Amino acid sequence: MSTQPTKSHLDRLTEALEGGEFQQIRYILNNSLKPTEAARLIEKTPPKERQVLWGLISKDNEGEILQYLGDDVRAEILRRMDASEVLAITESLDVDDMVDVIQQLPDTVMRELLRIMDKQNRKRIEKVLSYPEDTAGGLMNIDTVTIRPDITVETALRYIRRHDEIPEMTDSLIVVSRKDVYIGFLPLTKLLVSDPSITVREIMTTDVEPIPADMPDDEVARLFQEHDLVSAPVVDTKGKLLGRITIDDVVDVIREDADHSLMSMAGLDEDEDTFAPIMRTTRRRAVWLGINLLTAFLAAGVIGIFEETIDKVVALAVLMPIVASMGGIAGSQTLTLVIRGQALGHVERSNAGWLLNRELVVSSLNGLLWAAVVAVAAIAWFQDTTIGIVIAMAIVINLVAGAMAGTLLPLGLKAMGIDPALAGSVLLTTITDVVGFFAFLGLATLFYT
Repeated sequence: MSTQPTKSHLDRLTEALEGGEFQQIRYILNNSLKPTEAARLIEKTPPKERQVLWGLISKDNEGEILQYLGDDVRAEILRRMDASEVLAITESLDVDDMVDVIQQLPDTVMRELLRIMDKQNRKRIEKVLSYPEDTAGGLMNIDTVTIRPDITVETALRYIRRHDEIPEMTDSLIVVSRKDVYIGFLPLTKLLVSDPSITVREIMTTDVEPIPADMPDDEVARLFQEHDLVSAPVVDTKGKLLGRITIDDVVDVIREDADHSLMSMAGLDEDEDTFAPIMRTTRRRAVWLGINLLTAFLAAGVIGIFEETIDKVVALAVLMPIVASMGGIAGSQTLTLVIRGQALGHVERSNAGWLLNRELVVSSLNGLLWAAVVAVAAIAWFQDTTIGIVIAMAIVINLVAGAMAGTLLPLGLKAMGIDPALAGSVLLTTITDVVGFFAFLGLATLFYT
């Protein structure tokens, strides 16, 4: 089923906004759209209209919609609320969703919110807040249904029926000891078809390891993918059950990681608001542009070294961008492949050498192929065999350099604790520009002087 607002809803709401028909807008937001659809719709509107839309959402729906908004948009809305307002619209949310909202509040508002909560809720929230948000502990929901291994299936069924409702995404009951140490889990499908007289211990599953609370969220996502999990228990260092992670939270992690990889290559945050105010957007982009300017000056400095050679052979200035571009594209292909491999857990120290050798061979073969093509074109264009030889050699050198940098940069950056997606593309562009210009102009200097 689609999670996007239908075109008719969007058209109707746009027309209603233009005509000032706020009753119709209120009905669409609160009755015609699901919370996810309303959230997407709010994100797709500029700031001024967004404030109008949020003001028309009923108090009963605010919490549900708030949890589906991107971080930037949600933070902007939360900035206009005090602690009591935040509590009123989030108290019905699951603990993990409530924590996501609370983490974006200013410290003073967060402390006030925790202070006015009832004691039970505060303990539940603080339990999750004690873990970094990008770990299993930060993802987990502490609402679980647990049973003991020595009870019968019939007793377990009676216990479940006593609940008014069970937590969403509950596909299994978690089996724990009397000290809440994780033992295993019992799928509901197995519980329903088993002999009522046998014990839980006889039919429970123990072959799936629980997830440590400090496990990074990308590793959690990988485990869910590898084992086709719907939910999984989270334990502390002593094996005591803390909560569980469900597939909906893992989907969010996968989506955020994908957005992060894409946006980081441009120096942007994965939660960047498409319609963020001008000054905020300007500040965020200015830093990245400044970094790129420094690398551009470095490449320009290399060109300046060979100014006399360029004056003698003007064709070099025409052909320089080709060498840099070919190396940049080859390096980007390798860089993207390695970063993806790191995200999937495919690339490790044990196989990095093989991957580097493969990329060097591939870049060499491609370098020879396209160097020949460019050389023929350059000779035909400028009627100069020497310039064809020079550019051919420079292209091979730069493609090999690009492949080497594209492989080693992500590995080195990750080892230093730096996000390869954020810094890799800038460093790669610098390397391929500098190596390409230096190789091309350096060879030209040797051949023409």
